[in-house]
Amino acid sequence: MSRAVLIALLLAIAAASSAATVLILNSRNTGIPALTGERRAVREKFFGSDMELPPIKEGQEMRPRW
Repeated sequence: MSRAVLIALLLAIAAASSAATVLILNSRNTGIPALTGERRAVREKFFGSDMELPPIKEGQEMRPRW
């Protein structure tokens, strides 16, 4: 076997295994939401909401409020 054929064979095996992994992981998706409403509320209370932060005003410094 030449080096080019061996590299092409290895790339084909890697692509096939990656595709198989994606198909297996996607088939396990049962449509159940990742977080229930109660868990989402607890997460938002602990970490804060997913809303974006307001833009920084011109001249406003970025430093902690200690």
